[in-house]
Amino acid sequence: MTRIAKGAIPSPNIWNTPQIYELENRAVDPEGAADTAMRALRPWDDATVLDIGCGTGYHLPILAADAARVIGVEPHGDLATLARRRCASLANVSVHAATAQNLPVPDAGVDVVIARWAYFFGPGCEPGLRELSRVVRRGGAAFVVDLDATRGAFGRWFSRTVPTYSPREVEAFWVRQGWQRKELDLRMTFQRRADLEAVLRIEFTPEVAEQAIAETPGLDLPYPNVLRWRHY
Repeated sequence: MTRIAKGAIPSPNIWNTPQIYELENRAVDPEGAADTAMRALRPWDDATVLDIGCGTGYHLPILAADAARVIGVEPHGDLATLARRRCASLANVSVHAATAQNLPVPDAGVDVVIARWAYFFGPGCEPGLRELSRVVRRGGAAFVVDLDATRGAFGRWFSRTVPTYSPREVEAFWVRQGWQRKELDLRMTFQRRADLEAVLRIEFTPEVAEQAIAETPGLDLPYPNVLRWRHY
């Protein structure tokens, strides 16, 4: 039986279909624009980096290439196990089954925190923000990478799939919290058409997914995101 950390917010796309989500991770941002934007604001060379909602650990080896230490946190026990397996040969990586609201990290224990498409979606994430204030040491930074639902076809498909999501309320929330933002014009690029279609089917309702597939020729897909950050 899968163990889920107490207080976890379900993430159906990766929790239910990690193999397909792996295809999505491989497809997203082939130029590395998100990492470039974050590193320009706060490099993580020789730093301690915390990846919140690390899933199967796709980004952990990439971070570990330059960071002194990388800590992955994932509330889904099976995914955390896969992340540990992925990073078994990396001595500077550890993975914990835990939530953003209760991080297994000492006070002022990390320099950089990154959360990609995980937990920090606006109103309701205040407990996780308090944890960031606890664990990030002075001179550090926290980054949140998330879909920009106000732009492009992907944003339109997302809004149809999650009609209760309010970009205006989310934006107002982050402004109140004092975070800064930057638009990221990311893309997904796939090796096979079947992979693109499979990813769209785990991201949207069946009706919206079929529409998205029909509207998307080829193997490339614009993926508008927003980078949010705060220095500590």
